[in-house]
Amino acid sequence: MTASTQAIFATSVFLLVYAIIVSEKIHRTVIALVGAAVLILTKILTPEQATEAIDFNTIGLLIGMMMIVGITRQTGVFEYLAIKAAKQSGGHPLKIMAALALVTAVLSAFLDNVTTVLLIVPVTFAIAEKLRLSPLPFLIVEIIASNVGGTATLIGDPPNIMIGSATHLGFMDFIINLTPVIVVVYVLTVFFLKIIYRRQLVTAPELQAAIKEMDENEEIKDADLLKRCLLVLFLTIAGFALHQFIHLESSVIALSGASLLLLLSRQDPEHALHAVEWPVIFFFAGLFIIVGGLEHTGVIEKVARWSLDLTGGQMVPTAMLILWVSALASAFVDNIPFVATMIPLIQDMGRLGGIANLDLLWWALSLGACLGGNGTVIGASANVVVIGMAEKRGLHITFLGFMKVAFPLMLMSIVVCTAYLLIWHYLHTVFTVAVAVGGLALGWLLGLIDRRAAARQAE
Repeated sequence: MTASTQAIFATSVFLLVYAIIVSEKIHRTVIALVGAAVLILTKILTPEQATEAIDFNTIGLLIGMMMIVGITRQTGVFEYLAIKAAKQSGGHPLKIMAALALVTAVLSAFLDNVTTVLLIVPVTFAIAEKLRLSPLPFLIVEIIASNVGGTATLIGDPPNIMIGSATHLGFMDFIINLTPVIVVVYVLTVFFLKIIYRRQLVTAPELQAAIKEMDENEEIKDADLLKRCLLVLFLTIAGFALHQFIHLESSVIALSGASLLLLLSRQDPEHALHAVEWPVIFFFAGLFIIVGGLEHTGVIEKVARWSLDLTGGQMVPTAMLILWVSALASAFVDNIPFVATMIPLIQDMGRLGGIANLDLLWWALSLGACLGGNGTVIGASANVVVIGMAEKRGLHITFLGFMKVAFPLMLMSIVVCTAYLLIWHYLHTVFTVAVAVGGLALGWLLGLIDRRAAARQAE
């Protein structure tokens, strides 16, 4: 094949794979591996080039964290936290909704959002059943909170893991630069959701009392294992926070943590490895190879040149374009293949435009891709997982029903992020601190308004 023919062929494979992933006619892992195999069999990529295209730092980080979370979930600590939060809310449905949203967001930031919803949703159904309420509002809030919380850290959402692996940005960079605006987005999101569902989440006092009688301690299955897991989680997260200073890749830290937990817990390695979502791992591998085909044939460089021409190579317009395109695209397609394509594109834009510091573009991609996943039921993996779990219990969440609640909130979050990034570009660190403090103050103020409104309603 000529160079131009190879470029056309690689693009066609990419678009076909992407279309099938969106249609869900074939499992995304299968079609990603088939697409990768086609590129190798047609000699667009050699086996060596295909192997080099796989980001093993991302793969290793995912495997390590999946093993740690898989062993930790056996202790029942996540269910304990959910029930504890519900009891602390006094059995009041709106407060329970907010408490479960907070637990979901925080766990999503330090584990991953798919694992978090798998743990929280069964508890949510039990709580809703005791309150004799539809679990629908709770589930929608948890979906949105999981994606918002996952945006705050390097390890919270696969797009962030991929961005961190491809750049110099570390765990603390995500905390310092993204967490402040995520606090604001979270506070506003929960506030509006409480307004939306205020009339639906009303129940009898005796049913609220039933929540107070739930015993969270019954959920702890193995206290000794829990202590070991918490120690390893602490060491692993500390390693992430320090990895730029100790010069270790995040994958090395995650796999080291998983190895240490296997040693301390004396778990059967085969059992622990069952916790790894191998279809996800191989999906990533196939996807990296397909995107590598676009890089090798020069397609991504051409798109980068076109994008630079469109924005004049200026940093701020380019960042705004990436933010909004990422958000709108991720609402309707899986954000993982989208980000996999955008990473080399942004790298080429920096190289061709002579832009040394691309941080603004990386933050725009992270915020747009992660928060954009809240737009529809198919926007992020966590959304699809929750919808599937609900359908197994006879609860159908429609595409439009979810979208009419979630899409406006997603747009609100992107507007907030637009303002944040514009000002961040000029004021940087001082501004992030101010936003973090302002977000907490905003949460307190909206909470006060909400409590007064609830008091007036009770009267």
